[in-house]
Amino acid sequence: MAALNARDTPFGRNLRCLLICTLMSLANAQYGYDTAVIAAFQAMAGFLQVFGYRDATLKAGWGIDPTHQQLITSFLNVGTMIGVLFTAHFPRWRYGGRRQGIWVGTVIAFVGVGVQMGTDKISGVCVGRALVGVSNAFYITFANTYVSESAPRHLRGVCGGLFGIMPTIGGMLGTVTVYLAKGVEGKVCYQAPLACLFFFPTVLAVTAFFIPESPRWLLMKSRTKEAESALRTLRGGSLSEELLQEEFVEMVRGIELEKAIAVGATWKEVFEGANLRRTIICVGVYCSRAASGLWVFIAYGTYFFQQAGVADPFGMSMYTFAAGIIGTVFAIWCSYQYLGRRPMVLFGTVGAVISMFAAALGGTIAPGSPGAAKNFMAWNVIYSVVYGGFAATIAWPITAEIPSSRLRVLTLSIATGVDYILAWLIAFCSPYFINPKALNWGMKYCWLWAGSNVVTLVFFYFLLPEVKGRSLEEIDELFEKKVSVKDFATYECECSKQAHEIVTQKKPETVVTHTEVGNEKED
Repeated sequence: MAALNARDTPFGRNLRCLLICTLMSLANAQYGYDTAVIAAFQAMAGFLQVFGYRDATLKAGWGIDPTHQQLITSFLNVGTMIGVLFTAHFPRWRYGGRRQGIWVGTVIAFVGVGVQMGTDKISGVCVGRALVGVSNAFYITFANTYVSESAPRHLRGVCGGLFGIMPTIGGMLGTVTVYLAKGVEGKVCYQAPLACLFFFPTVLAVTAFFIPESPRWLLMKSRTKEAESALRTLRGGSLSEELLQEEFVEMVRGIELEKAIAVGATWKEVFEGANLRRTIICVGVYCSRAASGLWVFIAYGTYFFQQAGVADPFGMSMYTFAAGIIGTVFAIWCSYQYLGRRPMVLFGTVGAVISMFAAALGGTIAPGSPGAAKNFMAWNVIYSVVYGGFAATIAWPITAEIPSSRLRVLTLSIATGVDYILAWLIAFCSPYFINPKALNWGMKYCWLWAGSNVVTLVFFYFLLPEVKGRSLEEIDELFEKKVSVKDFATYECECSKQAHEIVTQKKPETVVTHTEVGNEKED
């Protein structure tokens, strides 16, 4: 086994791939920035003067109609649900690679942001939100897929963690931007933060010109020579030639096996055989973020702080994001050094249960009191560190590494669609729970999320396998052989051993066969 572990080279030798994955992960920063900005707008006088109404009884002096609040927040999710219908079929096209998906998302994002900046009607905001949602579908699906397919197996958790930390970083930047602009008079107070949304798409579009395409997608398209060149660029000299060939041969064999089973990717296949188990896990992990209550704090964070009696809701949002960043950095280090996927999500979800329960209890015992507000703030910070740092962060690489290479984008599109349906329901219904003109539950709303986190915890415990340190081809083998959750971490796979034997000339005839097949297909 020592020879097989030789591909797990030190962190410092993989800086090129880490940089590429970090740049692609900015797709998730765009999403974090956008949601934080929109959430903060709902507590800004300048925004409410255009889209809200004056109400001297409210702390800010201005209010927003619950229906408008629903539409502004939920149309992002509507757009994402529409977007996944396109992302699911996009890879079938000859030019439907991961990089091309980023470029399409960028064009749509530019249009969506421009519409929001130029309108003064709720209907215009909704159209812009929907377009940004479509772009998010492209960004999240293709960037997450690219990171998972390109990262070395032992650093996939780190690279996925970088993808997971980006919404928090983006949210922090968005909150800071709004905080600086909140005192500006007129429309500029919200148009300026919106204009900053052009930054991330621009960086992503330029980056995509200079990075290689996903080698696994190229292999699915029978472009073998390009795939090998892409892998060589991604590894950047971190592997010896023999080890590079070993990894590439393992990829080739895995893709050829998948293509031998079926050609293309259909909706039906995602729910058949071993793929059904993979789809259930992927969808479940994706939806765990909605079940955690995270969407409530993302979409209504600043507004919720304001209604909870927090003196400085904008400042509190920044502290929360900062705590989340600290927790995520610590969690990424733990995932690299010590912890697997299962311990991280289980620990994070337990933290979410406790945090939501404690926040709800304080709001029930002393509703509207300063003590309840302080209790809410404290547990929200703990939630951001424990759940946001561990479970929410590691969920991103898990969702991308569980599906097969052939069905990865289709499965992620389905999971994203289901996740955003739940997110839309939460965004649409939450105003009725928290708005003073409706149920006005305030912090008691957290009771609901304490219960949903318990359900998530049970799901993770019984269904989520440990895949840390496994190549994507090894994960394919584990699912095809129907290995149980408890045996996933210790099962010895054959595909890595066979790739090692092929490259070390133990089976030279197999090397010739695979090389010839790849070249013939490419020609």
